[in-house]
Amino acid sequence: MLYYLSQYLHTLHVPGTGMFNFISFRAGMAFIFALFIATLIGRRIIDYLQKKQIGETIRQDGLEGQLAKKGTPTMGGIIIIISILVPVLLFSILHNIYTILMIVATLWMGCIGFLDDYIKVFRKNKDGLKGKFKIVGQVGLGLIIGLTLFLSPEVVMRENVGVKYTGTTEEVVLYRNYDFKSTQTTIPFVKNHNFDYADVFGFMGDNAQKWGWALFILVTIFIVTAVSNGSNLTDGLDGLATGSSAIIGVTLGILAYLSSNINYAAYLNIMYIPDAGELVVFAAAFIGATVGFLWYNSFPAQVFMGDTGSLTLGGIIAVFAIIIHKELLIPILCGIFLVEEVSVMMQVAYFKRTKRKYGEGRRIFKMSPLHHHFQKQGNTGSQALIQFPIPAIPESKIVIRFWIVGLILAALTIITLKTR
Repeated sequence: MLYYLSQYLHTLHVPGTGMFNFISFRAGMAFIFALFIATLIGRRIIDYLQKKQIGETIRQDGLEGQLAKKGTPTMGGIIIIISILVPVLLFSILHNIYTILMIVATLWMGCIGFLDDYIKVFRKNKDGLKGKFKIVGQVGLGLIIGLTLFLSPEVVMRENVGVKYTGTTEEVVLYRNYDFKSTQTTIPFVKNHNFDYADVFGFMGDNAQKWGWALFILVTIFIVTAVSNGSNLTDGLDGLATGSSAIIGVTLGILAYLSSNINYAAYLNIMYIPDAGELVVFAAAFIGATVGFLWYNSFPAQVFMGDTGSLTLGGIIAVFAIIIHKELLIPILCGIFLVEEVSVMMQVAYFKRTKRKYGEGRRIFKMSPLHHHFQKQGNTGSQALIQFPIPAIPESKIVIRFWIVGLILAALTIITLKTR
């Protein structure tokens, strides 16, 4: 909104209003405002949640320090959502299709998470929203994003089609001289090659592109569902999901900036995405909101984000990566989420298999998701295949180590652009 006001004031020659034309200025302001809002309203919302006795229910798993968390206010994801949306509404170009999609993703996943938390807290149903309804909501968002990217004439790219050598060492990346819609995406570690979903249906001839979009929409649904669930599973220790999401947000913001600047895109030999630079403003608000939430969510947490926050963070990350055609980098960038999700799948599958075979279920990890495996004491009557480490690791140390791994994965994700 302030952007449009600045444009009007600029026509009146008001000094300083031209700064709003720069993405760097608006992104910086969005970060500051999001951080300020999160810390300012965070305390008020926490006090309100405590007053209404909206507290977390803790499982009796024998994990050190877990019982002390009983009654800690949950549904703090409301703080994150407000802290993202307010700066975005103030400093973004709101008619930008990518900004619209990110706002829709934030509100959509926020509503699903809020409904889940509401059922748990107010209806006293610890299972929350039934899994099938969550999946329907996630699939619905994937359909909205995929179909919009397919149908909107504003969603275009400019393909990097080759390299011209000047002299013996200098490369000049050649782009098509027009923008067009495409199902291409970036492949990590592969130089001078973008993967096109339509290539899978090359045998379809002229219909290959249509089937490519169909595959792209299915991939979008899968990624939105997988990443949001992965973020949800990661939210089990104080600050773990919040800090990991902040690191991912910084990386996505860098990737969006590089992809939207034709000079940087040419230097890295990646596709150029016009108007995607507006996503940098959203990424800045996302980073500010998560860092601000850490003020209250870091160990020992004064508030939990609940599914309201964790599902929202995952949905935002997934949609953001898809928009900038970097969804195939998610297994690297969101490696923490992926490992957490896979650990649960492995644990459940192995337990069911051994129960059918031996009449008693056995486990791979001492506990899942993976972060609880490190939190639980080993060799205490557990039948888990993996007992290492034997002593339980303090919660704060687990979180910091996961953050360090997340930083390594983020650096590796950015490096892949140049090591292609």
